[in-house]
Amino acid sequence: MRIWIDCTAAAHPVVLRPVIALLRERGHEVEVTARDYGQTEGLLERYGIPYRSFGGHGGAGSGAKARALARRSTELARWARPRRFDLAIAHGSVDVAAVGTALGIPQAQMQDYEYAGLQRKLAWRAARRVIVPDAIPIERLERAGARAAKLIRYPGLKEDYYLADFTPDPSVLADLGLDALGIGPDRGADDRVLVVVRPPPETSAYHAHNPLYEAVIDRLVADPRAVAVLIARTAGQRQAAAARADPSLIVPERAIDAQSLIACADLVVSAGGTMNREAVALGVPVLTIFSGRMGAVDERLIADGRLAELREPDALELRKRDAEPGPVSPRDPALLADAALEAAGGR
Repeated sequence: MRIWIDCTAAAHPVVLRPVIALLRERGHEVEVTARDYGQTEGLLERYGIPYRSFGGHGGAGSGAKARALARRSTELARWARPRRFDLAIAHGSVDVAAVGTALGIPQAQMQDYEYAGLQRKLAWRAARRVIVPDAIPIERLERAGARAAKLIRYPGLKEDYYLADFTPDPSVLADLGLDALGIGPDRGADDRVLVVVRPPPETSAYHAHNPLYEAVIDRLVADPRAVAVLIARTAGQRQAAAARADPSLIVPERAIDAQSLIACADLVVSAGGTMNREAVALGVPVLTIFSGRMGAVDERLIADGRLAELREPDALELRKRDAEPGPVSPRDPALLADAALEAAGGR
């Protein structure tokens, strides 16, 4: 079977990596496309996944988003038409919805946040199968455009699946120059607290203004015990953080092994979703400063005491992590691959 997988944000190569590998192992021909946005292309390159890149992010404005969608979908349609794909798989790509519908390609869409914007709802309506965590109530999914008949609900977090085979690589610390700051693989030998920070998704429709993010950065750089690594989403975020010129605030310029960094960290503070849940899946303490509407997955994690909300920077406690990290509840990613294949009749 000929399968098209589209990656439009940095989380998508991470989530879809084991699905791509499993489909290829089963003999399917898989082609991957990407969008020039954040670290999407860099992560595909890190994983050794060949791809074709089409278009970029339209920015925060709805008009610019619509124009970018139209341009990218037109380019993708020209590319996809002669390939006669049997199935398209994505994690919320509206381009797959537009092109797949126009070309009659069956679609499977993954997602773990039910309050995304109009484009995500259109993607769910176009898909034959919508693959989601069972923590999200069906009524919320139906209001967002995913009818119960097309839902495939899986247990746990999506991170439990793609991190199932994960082994941390502590060399990420030296790669980032953290060893020069006294932070090495033997985390018990130093007394500085390593914090991984993820900024808000400022260009996403579901994002609300988040003044807490900058206040958290101020709090971290003011504390001599803290060393922070900021994993920026956009060039603007990267430039703004680098402009602080603070040696205790590390801002990588390229895609890095973020999962290994999280595993080596004492704390994660994130205004997004995936990095929060990666920390949860690896047993690393994590605080959310997400400013949008809280989704059901995070609501459950908070209720279970696996994720905590940070409401003011002064409440941020810096302490060394006690437990060793590692996959807490690893799950077989074959479940996700099988679910996606159901959109094409399970072939």
